[in-house]
Amino acid sequence: MSEKQLPQQLPKSLHRFFWDIDVTKLNPAEKPLYVINRLLDKGNFEAARWTLQSFPKKTIVKTLSTIRGFSPWSGRFWAYYFGIPESEVACLKPSYLKTRRMHWPY
Repeated sequence: MSEKQLPQQLPKSLHRFFWDIDVTKLNPAEKPLYVINRLLDKGNFEAARWTLQSFPKKTIVKTLSTIRGFSPWSGRFWAYYFGIPESEVACLKPSYLKTRRMHWPY
């Protein structure tokens, strides 16, 4: 069985979650971790569904374990959803949470 083909572009309905870049130049296949992080952390139900259908589970799990850009709430939800220990989620590592609290004390 072959690996899932990564999407080359985002659906127009998901462009609003990339307010800070020129989304027409974004290729999700070239920046999968960035796209997965943005959509699973800042997106809505449609964004989550598209992400889960468009990217392999191992790529999503890799994103959770390497990208600290998830909020702790999102990180815990997706850790539970994928059945991975919270200790493997980058945004939930104690050292990162301590640093985060220094900058955002709430």
